[in-house]
Amino acid sequence: MQNPVWLEVALNGPWSRERQPAIPVHADEIVEDAIACAAEGASIIHFHPYDPVTGRQRDDYEIYAPIIERIRAKADVICYGTLPFAGDVDAKDALSPEKCYSAVEKLAGAGLIEWSVVDPGSTNISTRKDVASGKQGFVYSNPESHIRHGLDLCHRHKLTPSYAIYEPGFMRLGAALRRTVTGMSPPVYRLMFSDNFTFGFPPEEWAVEAYVRLLGIEEPDAQWMVAGLGVQIDPLVDCGDPWRSYSRGSGRCAVGSCGLERGTGKSSESAYRAQRRYTSHCCPSTRTSERLTVLTP
Repeated sequence: MQNPVWLEVALNGPWSRERQPAIPVHADEIVEDAIACAAEGASIIHFHPYDPVTGRQRDDYEIYAPIIERIRAKADVICYGTLPFAGDVDAKDALSPEKCYSAVEKLAGAGLIEWSVVDPGSTNISTRKDVASGKQGFVYSNPESHIRHGLDLCHRHKLTPSYAIYEPGFMRLGAALRRTVTGMSPPVYRLMFSDNFTFGFPPEEWAVEAYVRLLGIEEPDAQWMVAGLGVQIDPLVDCGDPWRSYSRGSGRCAVGSCGLERGTGKSSESAYRAQRRYTSHCCPSTRTSERLTVLTP
């Protein structure tokens, strides 16, 4: 199979229904959307866990585990969660590395996850609208001690780290830290783009090319994906034959509601559109056995 594509769907994000009224929050909703996305070709499911009482993100094993078990009972997908969005309203207080990754540690110990978020850097999270109105954003904080702890956890449990690359420096630090852990799986680099937020790059071909060239220097054998917050990444798919136009043709895609401001509609609809686009570019999505063959060290 040439140029296989992994289609990852982010079912929701950390913003709650105040900013994303259509996202799934309750367990039944998350499971239903995940299974629908898998039916449309999604290979990887990413979601944020919500407290059913408060309607806010809460990273507890007791919320994660039954959701993941129900999804994987129905669909052959990689399914993984997130970390507390350090600095945001639901995680204002500083967390120790152990506290930040406590749910991941339990999920890995129970054999429920194959991937884990490990974001290798810190950045300001502000929307253009908030900047213009004088409203302050926040610093998404990932101290080096947290990154090292996450990589050690992934190494011990044989998990694949999922790096969200908000800025080029994330890629350089993440690659350098990964090289300090002998024998672990290479991370998947999720290249984060945005229109609404002010971090990083806009969703343009030249921006993908810049990231891919840098990755070719820092970690040439790594897999990468296009993703983002407050953005539609469709232009990166609709530009002709995108994956073949970059220096290294190992690109994948993440779609969904993780960072779409006031997202409406089902994530499965995004998955359907993306799957049709990739199929038209002769880039079929992989199945689990093929994904694990690529990622197993």
